[in-house]
Amino acid sequence: MRLAPAVALSILCLACAAARADDVSDARAALRAGDRAAALASVERHLAAKPGDAEARFLRGVILTELGRPADAFDAFFLLTQDYPELPEPYNNLAVLYAARGEYERARVNLELAIRANPGYATAYENLGDVHARLSAQAYEKAAQLDATNRRAREKLVLARELADYAPRKSASGSR
Repeated sequence: MRLAPAVALSILCLACAAARADDVSDARAALRAGDRAAALASVERHLAAKPGDAEARFLRGVILTELGRPADAFDAFFLLTQDYPELPEPYNNLAVLYAARGEYERARVNLELAIRANPGYATAYENLGDVHARLSAQAYEKAAQLDATNRRAREKLVLARELADYAPRKSASGSR
């Protein structure tokens, strides 16, 4: 299972478009080009001047994730949830990081917070389904361990694992 992180703050994009500095644009361009170090340097320059810029702070968390620095990304997203609890994307990305650590219950809580912040946030609902599949697999596994004669629990465990591990196959055109 691979949860989908949010990669843009759609709510803030419109509100902050006019105020976006060149450093943020440079960071996005560098990230698209695969130069994560340059992207981080650009966004950190921007944040030195505007530390409260939620969009730039979120972008920094995304970049840190892409750099393989999940602890730093976690801190970035967590602080965003504290400062901007109305934004769903930081909760979603925290959930992705929790799930990567196998902390599915914490991931579930954060996805529910994302959905509460934006009931129309489809990515959070999909990720919540993935987390529920993992939690289901854990519950069926425990049931099968406690009662080795429980054939239904073992069968459900197989299905839950298949669902949790599901990855769509790419079509001939390269899309899902």
